[in-house]
Amino acid sequence: MAQNYFKRYLWLLDTIKRHGHITLAELSRIWELSPYNTTGEPLSERTFHNHRIAIEETFGINIDYERPDGYYISTDDMEDGSIKEWLLDCVLVNNLVGESASMHNRILTESIPSSGQWLSTIIHAMKIGKAIEITYKSFWKEKSATFTVHPYCLKLFRQRWYLLARSEDFEKPRIYALDRIENLSQSKLELQMPKKFDAREFFDSLFGIIAYDNLGPCFVKLRADSTQSFYLKSLPLHHSQKILEETNESTVFQYYLSPTFDFKQELLRYGAGIEVIEPKELRDEIISDIKAMSEIYGI
Repeated sequence: MAQNYFKRYLWLLDTIKRHGHITLAELSRIWELSPYNTTGEPLSERTFHNHRIAIEETFGINIDYERPDGYYISTDDMEDGSIKEWLLDCVLVNNLVGESASMHNRILTESIPSSGQWLSTIIHAMKIGKAIEITYKSFWKEKSATFTVHPYCLKLFRQRWYLLARSEDFEKPRIYALDRIENLSQSKLELQMPKKFDAREFFDSLFGIIAYDNLGPCFVKLRADSTQSFYLKSLPLHHSQKILEETNESTVFQYYLSPTFDFKQELLRYGAGIEVIEPKELRDEIISDIKAMSEIYGI
């Protein structure tokens, strides 16, 4: 019975999320056709409010009411990029895929390297204010090393989990990929973390997870052809993306970010569909990479 109610909560959240605003009468009509309505009972006002309260207690998400449009998920809880939005999307998708097990060969997903085994320990350490001890094997070193770090935050990027933490051997925090951690345990040391640290602010001007101390943010202008423009409009490279010029043939986009290595690699991925206009330093780096690739292929 508890599992059935949980699925009802997910159905209710998913339905409201998809509609934006929806009245109780509309919810009831959709509920009549729902596969989760195994008893054929209508969605009464009392049942709806019981579910709404349970959702708030279970997920920490509020369903508010606004005349005359109806019920909606509070924007304070579901702002872009928030952990609640990400968690809700994951739960809803997992539930949907689970209910479609008979179509497993027609629903293809991507795997995340086996770094999830460390997530619970790291999150627990951050929650109770403890440092952690890790055994880490960098791509650039022959041997692994064991040391203590103070975990600041976690970030998921390109199917990999990363930990921003400060090692006691370094003054500033560094990025550690969880799939390169060989062992991890909670330390007895108290977590030492700056009082004013803001994870969103730290990554605000970064494309991904690479942060160079000597490479600050700047304005970057790109010209994308008509095909790539559609992709960039639907999925911006960075939250600072703006359109400066637009024609039938191309679009000029502007960003304010640090042109780090991973950002440059992303631009190269688009091939001839994107041209770096400025800054000149970034444009010259792209030209140098293109020349190096031409030499490899004997062009």
